[in-house]
Amino acid sequence: MKNIFFFGALILMLSCAPEKVPADLLVKNATIYTVDDSFSEASAFVVKDGKILELGLKPELELKYSIAETYDAKGQTIVPGLYDGHAHFYGLGTVLQQINLVGTQSYDEVLERVQAFQQEKQMDYIIGRGWDQNDWEMKEFPTKKELDSLFPDTPVALTRIDGHAMVANNKALEIAGITNETKSEGGEIEKFDGELTGILIDNPMLLVEDSFPKPTREFNIQALMDAQEICLKNGLTTINDAGLNRDVIELIDSLQQSGDLKMRIYAMVSNSKDNLDYYLSEGPFKTDRLNVRSVKVYADGALGSRGAAMRQPYSDKEGHFGAMVTEADSLEMLARRIATAGFQMNTHAIGDSANIAVIRAYEKALKGEEGARWKIEHAQIVSNGDFDHFSKNIIPSVQPTHATSDMYWAEDRVGEDRIKGAYAYQTLLDNAGIVVLGTDFPVEEVNPMYTFYAAVARKDLQHYPEGGFQKKDALSRKDALRGMTQWAAYSNFEDSEKGSLEKGKFADFTVLDRNIMEVPEDSIPKIKVVATFINGEKVYGAHVEAVTSTETETRH
Repeated sequence: MKNIFFFGALILMLSCAPEKVPADLLVKNATIYTVDDSFSEASAFVVKDGKILELGLKPELELKYSIAETYDAKGQTIVPGLYDGHAHFYGLGTVLQQINLVGTQSYDEVLERVQAFQQEKQMDYIIGRGWDQNDWEMKEFPTKKELDSLFPDTPVALTRIDGHAMVANNKALEIAGITNETKSEGGEIEKFDGELTGILIDNPMLLVEDSFPKPTREFNIQALMDAQEICLKNGLTTINDAGLNRDVIELIDSLQQSGDLKMRIYAMVSNSKDNLDYYLSEGPFKTDRLNVRSVKVYADGALGSRGAAMRQPYSDKEGHFGAMVTEADSLEMLARRIATAGFQMNTHAIGDSANIAVIRAYEKALKGEEGARWKIEHAQIVSNGDFDHFSKNIIPSVQPTHATSDMYWAEDRVGEDRIKGAYAYQTLLDNAGIVVLGTDFPVEEVNPMYTFYAAVARKDLQHYPEGGFQKKDALSRKDALRGMTQWAAYSNFEDSEKGSLEKGKFADFTVLDRNIMEVPEDSIPKIKVVATFINGEKVYGAHVEAVTSTETETRH
């Protein structure tokens, strides 16, 4: 009789126990920085249908949920899926299909790489990118003389690392229709003693690029997939691609819909007539992985090629002010059109003259409007009186590794007074209340740990300079991480769905082998990505065995 009562009571107790809620994934044993508004921490969370159900402690979550799979982080650090707030995803992929000239220490080394590439590939048109004369002993632009001698009948076009200068041989110039009489607007066709040197800066480069062989669909697919592989290995889950044409945007959408492209893309539409006529009339387009609601515009060129538009002449080139790629009145007209269409305007501005021209265009177009979240991409050199124009409506989108790459020569370009308003990330944050961080890859390395390190330490990978470059403008670790997650999502109008690890948001997260908030400062670049998850799916993992089914985990 006692046994009957015992089993009856047990059955009654079990029948009253709440039924466990089904869930797809439990992430446990982690140091989790949620990057929510209070920068709270957790040790575990549960995922269902690609979104976070709940964060908390492992025991309470295991009691509440019926878990299909478990990811044991084994004490490692988890942060929200990392953004690159300004990059060239498709551009990275195309560079991987061409001659890589990054890291060349002389023009002779550039020529050696070009010859080796051509001996192997036998291309009808030789294209490369990545040289930087500032890395050479002779810090002067190259000329086409050697290319003309080596490749008299094959067009060659080699783009500088920042994408704002090019050296092209005579055959490439001939195909593009560039002669001594060709006019250059928004840039420069360089000449010496009345003859073309082969150097093109900013807009004239388009004449050569328009004559490049058109990439095939297969080429573009390979480029996108190669770029994705590199980005996922580096813990990136969303890329802001700063300038894409309609055909590539539609290919990205197709590959995402088929499941081949996992990466989330915030696509800035390149400023061309065809692109704008289509997208501004169609309106914003959004899926879970693709967001098309912004236009990328160029106000000026780059500092390294002296194309940035300055209020006063360059300190190292008398009488030279750089150039506006898009003049101030055209910026204002374009801003009004973009605002009317409900799109965001994201404008490249390097020089102090370009920055104030963009600010004025934005303020006129956005008069009385809040929440536009327009961005100034780079905001690299800003006059002291112009910082207070930045806000959550005019957001600075900056690239910390530019500061540590450019610091060796930037002061030569702008002088000791203007350099104080250059790469001023903390000053921008103090005024705007928000700052977005990216790399501008393939101009810089993809690795977001280098971004984080440059932002907080203001040093390059050789830990130079010892005290940090203009350290007063270093960001705190919390703000640097916000700039790569929460604030980047806000700037994309995506803060309700990602950018932090919170209930109801996408389960995009990055697993790191060291605690990014606590490791010694100079150890930050050594942090490795253990795993990358998008939508709760493990899309990259250095330790694949970390994800187990609950049944297997229970058996063992």
